[in-house]
Amino acid sequence: PLSSGMILLTWQKIAPTSLLYQISPTLNMKILIILGLASTMLGGWGGLNQTHLRKILAYSSIAHMGWMTIIALINPSLMLLNLLIYIIATLTLFLMLNFASVTKIKSLTNLWNKSTPMTMAILLTLLSLGGLPPLTGFMPKWLILQELVSNKNITIAILMAMSALLSLFFYMRIIYASTLTMFPTTNNSKLQWSYPQTKTINIIPTLTIISSLFLPLSPMFISLTH
Repeated sequence: PLSSGMILLTWQKIAPTSLLYQISPTLNMKILIILGLASTMLGGWGGLNQTHLRKILAYSSIAHMGWMTIIALINPSLMLLNLLIYIIATLTLFLMLNFASVTKIKSLTNLWNKSTPMTMAILLTLLSLGGLPPLTGFMPKWLILQELVSNKNITIAILMAMSALLSLFFYMRIIYASTLTMFPTTNNSKLQWSYPQTKTINIIPTLTIISSLFLPLSPMFISLTH
């Protein structure tokens, strides 16, 4: 179920990240670089050929863990900021997918005809997870790259930025498949009957705004992480 996937990708990351934060002064930077690059590359390549949204988000989770791992020694507070923004964006996305009962890209295509605002919010959150400016998800990646460059890890910063393009590519593929193409369907009518929803969406608009439009608050977060 989507609720189980949401717990696995959000709540379960708090414990290992807390341990990393506590032992961060004793960590080896070379090992962190290898683990971080391997996670981002694996998460990017693994999600390229997936059609299930849960699998795509699972590989995205692996890639985001790589970003958190590589900055654990240099700036542990930035690792926690990355985790917080990732959890908010992933929570938003899973709540919207659960509300719309969407698990595949094909279902997301059909959702465009039922609820266009919900589809737009899902796609906006996906782009934020991919780290596309000017959305909130760009902020932790930008700050992590800035810290790597300031610590003379320019090559690592370039490789991390290139690996982020892989994740952004499969998010863009979802957007292309769900908005610019139409999957074959037995229903001849593009517009489907809209049934009244029984699920509540009170928290979804607030979470969507937080996970998408908080980039202007970057100076405040920079002051908190230094």
